Amino acid sequence: MLEDWYLAIKAFHVMAVISWMAGLFYLPRLFVYHADARDGVLDETFRIMERRLYRAIMNPAMIASWVAGLALAYIIGFMQGWLHVKIFMVVLLTAYHFLLGWHLRRFARGTEHATSRYFRIINEIPTLLMIVIVIMVVVKPL
Repeated sequence: MLEDWYLAIKAFHVMAVISWMAGLFYLPRLFVYHADARDGVLDETFRIMERRLYRAIMNPAMIASWVAGLALAYIIGFMQGWLHVKIFMVVLLTAYHFLLGWHLRRFARGTEHATSRYFRIINEIPTLLMIVIVIMVVVKPL
């Protein structure tokens, strides 16, 4: 019976992570275009798109990822080295998520001064973290 719950939670976790990662990849891309279009109708369109993505998709997906992930960790036990590394990487992803939220609020107030180049560079952060996370989960080297 526990195995059935484990598999259901794992499936939910994978779906939540995919949704969260999609947002973590897409929001900075929106910021790239928004940084180059800071006035007029296009500026307001980006503000709406960014806010909806962050609040309606990314935040719930992040919460679901954490809840399901911690449930899985509870089931398998927290004493595995690979899991410690994975959780640390997810903490860094969460910090990145909140960094994007900070930029979102700055765009909404009209006080964002970062360039499109900056957003192109930070857009690589979730990819690097994801690589480590996938290696930890699949290979379990520790």
